[in-house]
Amino acid sequence: SPEGEVAVVVGGGSGHYPAFAGWVGPGIAHGAVCGNIFASPSASQVISVTRSADNGAGTLLLFGNYAGDCLQFGQGAKALAEEGIDARIVTISDDVASGKPDKHHERRGIAGDLIVAKVAGAAAARGDNLDQVEALAWRSDDLTRSLGIAFSGPTLPGATEPLFEVADGTYELGLGIHGEPGLSSHQLVGATEVAQRLVSGVLAEEPERGKDGYHGRVAVIVNGLGAAKYEELFVLYGDIAELLEQAGLTIVAPVVDEAVTSLDMAGVSLTVCFLDEELEELWTAPAYTPAFTRGQVDGASLSGARREVKDAAAAQITPGAESSVAQARRVTELLDLVARTCKANAESLGQLGSIARDGDHGQGMVLGATAA
Repeated sequence: SPEGEVAVVVGGGSGHYPAFAGWVGPGIAHGAVCGNIFASPSASQVISVTRSADNGAGTLLLFGNYAGDCLQFGQGAKALAEEGIDARIVTISDDVASGKPDKHHERRGIAGDLIVAKVAGAAAARGDNLDQVEALAWRSDDLTRSLGIAFSGPTLPGATEPLFEVADGTYELGLGIHGEPGLSSHQLVGATEVAQRLVSGVLAEEPERGKDGYHGRVAVIVNGLGAAKYEELFVLYGDIAELLEQAGLTIVAPVVDEAVTSLDMAGVSLTVCFLDEELEELWTAPAYTPAFTRGQVDGASLSGARREVKDAAAAQITPGAESSVAQARRVTELLDLVARTCKANAESLGQLGSIARDGDHGQGMVLGATAA
């Protein structure tokens, strides 16, 4: 990307492809920081990717509002600031099932990640400064709502059972993308009933039309969560589009695709962004990435020169006294015991975490203990 352009870096745990690596390219993101399956990336990963992506105009870090991501990206941003890189954070919080409307920014992020990243990336590409890109990212998050359903839970690699199960002939409403179960169970009647439930859930928080530039124009994503067939997504979108049009809304550049998945979870989510004129311009702007293309991107932005980024020199380590070395060995033995215990109980820790709506707890404990 051109020197002096604000960099947009997206990220989170793996297992959600095409989020987040699939969005790196002109018009969306300059880099992606990917952790292990359902686990946040480390602060050192955040620092490394941001150093490589930064073009001298600052960097916007975008990720879903999850505890591990907030911690690691926050630590990374602090360290980058000490190096002179202005790294701002926007947490995405579009899932209406995970919190009350008056606490929108405390909710978790799901497929709304794509809309916020697309808006921020387009703003950066047109030359907006970091303050402007950050403000637009927050505005798009404020105006984006998502709700999903699941017919089965995801299964972590190596696990023998999914993180949660759904009874035959039913679905869970309000799923999370890390294996967090839904909030309520419902009988599966058909696509029309599912569409009605999803649309009513997101439109319950529609802003007033004619106020703050919103006039009933909406960006729409029907998102497959990993195992839903595209034919099923298209059928569901047909019902959703009809309901939105009956509500007097105009759909702008809809996306029916896998955007933010959850390994092999069978399910779908609906995302709606209530657009003003500027957000619509940015949502429909060109983009060219492995997983998302729109319009025609300027060829010059596809052939930027590679830059070599060197990490700071490693600090010199002075050998300690014998007593200190002995204590270090003991600490290492204890940490090794913790790591082995976490590995042996990773699946049960994940199950416990899913109850607290944080399905990557087992993975996080293993990674943290092993790294220590």
